[in-house]
Amino acid sequence: MFAALGDPTRLALLDKLTAGEARSIARLTVGTRLTRQAITKHLRVLADAGVVRSVKVGRESQFALELERLDDAKAYLDRVSRH
Repeated sequence: MFAALGDPTRLALLDKLTAGEARSIARLTVGTRLTRQAITKHLRVLADAGVVRSVKVGRESQFALELERLDDAKAYLDRVSRH
């Protein structure tokens, strides 16, 4: 998961998802110079790491944060930082 979060583009995608609502690839592409294919590739990495999930809405896939997985990472970092 930390490798997936180590990329600035993926962190920017996560930032767009922090509003709490699922977003389509088209909406995540707005304001970037990236293609839909590039966004899809980054979202796949984040999904494989368990940080986002895909939800089908009609014919479209929308992506949302997996907050529990991020909370687990935060708890781990908190434990490490105490040592």
